[in-house]
Amino acid sequence: MAALSIEGVSKFFGEHAAVDDLSLTVEPGEFVALLGPSGCGKTTMLRMLAGFEPVSRGEIRLNDTLLASASHHVEPEQRHMAMVFQSYALWPHMSVADNVGYPLKLKKVRGAAYRERVHRALALVELEGYASRTPQALSGGQRQRVALARCLVVEPAVVLLDEPLANLDRHLRAAMEQSFQAFHRRTQATMVYVTHDQSEAMALADRIAVMREGRLVQWATPETLYREPKSQWVAGFIGQGSELYIANGAPGQRLTEATLMQGLTAPLASRTQPVLVRPEHVRIKADAPTARDLSARLEHQTFRGERFELHLQLQDGTALMAYHPRALTPGQSVALTLTEGWCLERD
Repeated sequence: MAALSIEGVSKFFGEHAAVDDLSLTVEPGEFVALLGPSGCGKTTMLRMLAGFEPVSRGEIRLNDTLLASASHHVEPEQRHMAMVFQSYALWPHMSVADNVGYPLKLKKVRGAAYRERVHRALALVELEGYASRTPQALSGGQRQRVALARCLVVEPAVVLLDEPLANLDRHLRAAMEQSFQAFHRRTQATMVYVTHDQSEAMALADRIAVMREGRLVQWATPETLYREPKSQWVAGFIGQGSELYIANGAPGQRLTEATLMQGLTAPLASRTQPVLVRPEHVRIKADAPTARDLSARLEHQTFRGERFELHLQLQDGTALMAYHPRALTPGQSVALTLTEGWCLERD
């Protein structure tokens, strides 16, 4: 297992900073996701880790070895890393085993050692029985696992993955998420995974680096990102929720029901603190409303199988999302209370 250190790394294309002063440390055996919208710099950062792009500023280290700086660049084949691309890039005229073993042939590995390492790599992705098939005879998920096995056969210190599930349908992506989780448990490999899909990152990663316009905006566990997003932008990007403005609280503060409800009933001009309220913290009341309750109108609702997703509008026009076990009548008024909220930094 290997620790990966990124210290103040920037990448400029002309005057444009694709990655701007990014620093983080990936612990040995950790599964990390680089998450953000298209154009945020996450793939550029991955390519710098792999050695496909030089660093404009800062340093990248693998354990104690300097891999990249403004004046130093270790070539990709010497970094002891392997990369899985969004496209599977499998040779159609080769069998699964030959595709997996191709990097070993380039390294002049032959005979029993070659066969044993190919078999071990296929076993790690649970494809031992598919060694003689061609890629055309496999499903999309199986092809992705072959690409992963080809990466693992060289026994890399770090596995880099560039949107590996983007070409799969929703059902297959869910199955492959489970495969990646199982693979990581078996190998304990250090992994860096690029994606724009926040649900994918939340399901897979130990920690997530959220990027925006080339900069790291928050570096935390999935649970922390969901429960304690740093800013308005992160709160809107991660999970579902509603942004309200209240008259009390400070960024980084969790508000109780009493404090939150008090801040919401203050005069509108004094409500300047943004607060995130997740749908599970909106409680629709079945009994008669009290003076402390809020009133909202149901604009529309969406059936999600195990629950309904309610889209409400408060009396001041603020939109609010809530969950409910059964359908309500569009246009009806409901009484509700908010059980907790998280105060955000303003963007």
